Amino acid sequence: MKRETTTWKLRTRTLELGARTLVMGVVNITPDSFSDGGMFLERDEAVSRALHLLDEGAEIIDLGAESTRPGSKAGDAEPAVSAEEELSRLLPVLSGVLEERPDAIVSVDTYKRATARAAIGAGAEIVNDVSGLMWDPEMAGVCAESKAGVVLMHTRGRPQEWLTQPRLVADELMTMVRSGLETSLQTAERAGVARESIVLDPGYGFGKRFEENYALLARQAELLQLGRPLLAGVSRKSFLGHTLAAVRGGAPAAARQRETASIAAMVAAILNGASIVRVHWARPAIEAARIADAVIAACD
Repeated sequence: MKRETTTWKLRTRTLELGARTLVMGVVNITPDSFSDGGMFLERDEAVSRALHLLDEGAEIIDLGAESTRPGSKAGDAEPAVSAEEELSRLLPVLSGVLEERPDAIVSVDTYKRATARAAIGAGAEIVNDVSGLMWDPEMAGVCAESKAGVVLMHTRGRPQEWLTQPRLVADELMTMVRSGLETSLQTAERAGVARESIVLDPGYGFGKRFEENYALLARQAELLQLGRPLLAGVSRKSFLGHTLAAVRGGAPAAARQRETASIAAMVAAILNGASIVRVHWARPAIEAARIADAVIAACD
């Protein structure tokens, strides 16, 4: 398929989207993230990891300091990680990255307005809200006031509810995701967030049952009808590990054993309209994205 080219307006600059896929590298500053919990909890390790991702070619670094794994208390009225604790993990890493690379584009993965406000004040360009502005009613106002770039993700319920939600057929799933993203988009625009500052994320794994993620991936391009570019985060997601069980003797692949599957799913996401991909390892993702981009270019 052919992607439309557009610009993404961030706090102090713009990015061109659509001409080629941009790579967002993940750094989890947490003890309990599903993919690499504890590996980058210390400031120096996290800064070093971010710089390595940039050196490999990632255009954006996404810093997260609270795990939103299934079963976590993220989004609750009293989350396990307060804004104060989140900031104590996040700000030293953010400042360390920008000290070393002042021009780096840093995104902060948070649904809390206090965290977003402080991170933007410290130099973050993007707010990546997994709740799509639904868990903190004041978040939209913070994004509008700061003029930061915004990623609005679709999430079905909260992490503690994900494993007990009823299964959906593909049409029901797509209706739910599209409606949820449309609501988030309207919430942002009513608060004054510029439309050109918004990117949408289907939210793979966030309240979707294992097989539902494949239906979403196959039909992801339908979400472009909402009029904004798409970001896809499929790296190391558990639905990939469950699919790999068939070639691993019946046992789902652990998070760090899903790299090849992550690349395959990422390419599918690009071919189905994603302009940005969120990954844990930048170099192989960039190489695979260039091949996918060449396929898209050949569709002209």
